[in-house]
Amino acid sequence: MKNSRKDQLQAFDRLLTIMDELREQCPWDKRQTMETLRHLTIEETYELGDAILDNDLNEVKKELGDVLLHIVFYAKIGSETNDFDIADVCNNICKKLISRHPHIYGDVKVADEEEVKRNWENLKLKEGKKSVLEGVPNSLPALVKASRIQDKVAGVGFDWEEPQQVFEKLQEELGELQHEVNENNQEKIEAEFGDVLFSMINYARFLKVNPENALERTNKKFIKRFQYLEGKAMEMNKSLKDMTLAEMDVFWNEAKLQ
Repeated sequence: MKNSRKDQLQAFDRLLTIMDELREQCPWDKRQTMETLRHLTIEETYELGDAILDNDLNEVKKELGDVLLHIVFYAKIGSETNDFDIADVCNNICKKLISRHPHIYGDVKVADEEEVKRNWENLKLKEGKKSVLEGVPNSLPALVKASRIQDKVAGVGFDWEEPQQVFEKLQEELGELQHEVNENNQEKIEAEFGDVLFSMINYARFLKVNPENALERTNKKFIKRFQYLEGKAMEMNKSLKDMTLAEMDVFWNEAKLQ
């Protein structure tokens, strides 16, 4: 059943009230700071990401609640030092959304999604950002960071024109990697390997594939198949290290059919 806006606001008010009570009365909650919550917030975000990839909507609902709790928690801490509160957080994002969507809240006309993205990056520069890459967090995992870097520079027109050009660049980078492997120059091998990965991520963008999601789905697939193999080995009272690759391949191929 869909909740009314009144119900939604009441639920949010209830959460704010509970947060006030926990901060006042719970020994653990009273001790928390933004720094102590940081790693927990990152963990909750990854758990949300897992639920999304698993398409487990009930789990997505639960994990969104955990993330929302952290947002409310940070805002509560901010209010205690009179720096900001949850209203400031909401008003700030509302102001930014209105400013960044002149095609909705102004008279700007856009043709498609790509033009919206280009306008978004140009508006950020007008707001005082010196680089379109300022919004890419330093602490992002490298694969996600590469994807965001490429998205952002493409948003201001620094991009290839056709997918085939990107594929040819990938082939070029693979050739350079193979050359350094043949030369056995470890430092250059690492550099060229990085270029290959960067090109692969760029190609994924042109194929409209999210590389992080694609790799994580492959991770999950591999884990499932390997654990099937482990289970079959246990049924035979065998250790994997005592099995031949041919024996393991039988169960690996079976796992593909599961």
